[in-house]
Amino acid sequence: MSVLGKHLYSTPLVAIRELIQNAHDSITRRRIECADWREAGCLRLDSGREIGVLRITDNGSGLSEQEIHAFLATIGAGYTRILRAQSDALIGMFGLGFLSAFVVAEQVTVTTTSYQDPGKTWRYQSQNGESYTVEAVANDGVVGTCVELKLREEFRYLASAKTIERLLGHYCALLPEPVYCGEVRINEIAPPWRPVEGNVVEHPVQQRKRNLAFATRFEQQFEPICTIPVKSSDSDVRGMLWVQDGGTYSSSDNRNLHVFVRGMLLDDDARDLLPRWAGFIGGVIESQELTPTASREDLQRDAHYGRAQADLLDSLVKGLADIAASQPAVWRRILSRHNEALMAAALCSDELFALLIDAVRIPTSRGDLQLSELQGHGPIHVSLGDSGGFEDMVCRAMQIPVVKGNRYAVHSFLRRWTQLRGGKLIEIGTEKGNRQLFSEAELPAEQAEWLKQRLCDGELLVPARFMPAHLPLVVVPDRDAELKERLESDESDQRIAQSALLLVRQFTSKINADVKARLYVNLDNPAIACLLNAYRGQGETDGIRHAMTLLRSMKIVMLAGDSSKLPAAQGLTGALRDIGTLVEVLVQRPATAN
Repeated sequence: MSVLGKHLYSTPLVAIRELIQNAHDSITRRRIECADWREAGCLRLDSGREIGVLRITDNGSGLSEQEIHAFLATIGAGYTRILRAQSDALIGMFGLGFLSAFVVAEQVTVTTTSYQDPGKTWRYQSQNGESYTVEAVANDGVVGTCVELKLREEFRYLASAKTIERLLGHYCALLPEPVYCGEVRINEIAPPWRPVEGNVVEHPVQQRKRNLAFATRFEQQFEPICTIPVKSSDSDVRGMLWVQDGGTYSSSDNRNLHVFVRGMLLDDDARDLLPRWAGFIGGVIESQELTPTASREDLQRDAHYGRAQADLLDSLVKGLADIAASQPAVWRRILSRHNEALMAAALCSDELFALLIDAVRIPTSRGDLQLSELQGHGPIHVSLGDSGGFEDMVCRAMQIPVVKGNRYAVHSFLRRWTQLRGGKLIEIGTEKGNRQLFSEAELPAEQAEWLKQRLCDGELLVPARFMPAHLPLVVVPDRDAELKERLESDESDQRIAQSALLLVRQFTSKINADVKARLYVNLDNPAIACLLNAYRGQGETDGIRHAMTLLRSMKIVMLAGDSSKLPAAQGLTGALRDIGTLVEVLVQRPATAN
């Protein structure tokens, strides 16, 4: 009793749910076994006049004395299991639900009259579930059962009207039989996906309003933007999903899914039934086939579970496509809230990728742009570093937007896009991307060594030709080397699981990290061409030395905004001082000087 009653359930609130479930099954049993019974079912919860007393009353089949001993007082035995072959509307499975009453109550009293013998009423009473009494009591001829809980001190709050109403609204919203809190019916509003009585055809606008109102009852965090019907092809799952109004980012996961099995809420956080990328989706579904665990607080990961996952994924993708086609204003709102999350989602579904390929907006140095706008600038340039690095500076000089490839899913989305649609993707900072952006050029070894001595601070000198011509030089950190250093650090050992770290290091072992950065000198730049011509003709004069100092200082100033922490960036103060000194030299230079 201690193990089953106190440790089977995660929260004592489940006790109320289990007793409601038993009462509902009792009504269903009476409908099955009494073909001529046409009364409306009635399941009612209310608090007694005494403090801390809660009553659950139903007009179901009731129990005979023999059934009290055979089922109510026997762990693991339940009449519901016997009837299951005759109806899939029955909820109970394991014969354990009644035990939960002893978690919250110091005394449980069951007064019941069976439809089989309406002239006899029996009272079961127990304080611990291990021993009990059964006696005949006065009979009023009313068939049904009343379970009275004398609540323990710490659970007396369960008898308050507000708590009862909240619990019933939470657990019983989809039960087909009427459920009352006192005189107020809790489940009067039928789920939108169930057939409307009389086959009334609703206007689409009215239907959307009704769907949103129903979704709002379950969505606790955000306002639903729109709803998506769950259409099953391989399971019996039905219900609705909705798109949340809150903005999502790379780490956002606000999935929430309420699962009702045979009308009773089983799990209000079954997020794993939804695809992992759907961090902006909520939903409520019901099923007769999904299999609960013994505590009925989770689902078994069986074949039914897998089919439900597939149907939810299919419904979500098709639902988004339908919204894009039929509700353009709503679709624009969805894109504005969940642009990055949808890019990641598109990588998981070919159908969704086709839907989003021309709709999502790509974050760039010029703001968010659609791919059609990016294409107008020729090859798409992607920065893999943080904002403010050399990539921003190069692309500003070239007057083209640079895509922020370090943002969630952006880089992978663009790679797939160029594979499908063609075009050129230049990943600035990688060895391959640098070859596309900077064309290496020949320069005599002696001149290259001179440039290295005067301009480099540990970078590899690379003579090149690139656009724009007015940019004399640029330092390009090796992003692959940065990645290798970051992933192979001691901190990564602590943060990343060893199995994952092993795979990562198999990848990074192929990266040559000897060169941390390259200094590309633009031979098409007029100033560089002038300096090289002067050096070849005169050697290194004071004027040439001043010019080289100015170029090196300009390089360091350009690096100051980069987050790469290159050694040269530490000399910003010295570089600014050198620039100031050179300005003074130029101003004080005699007018007759060349």
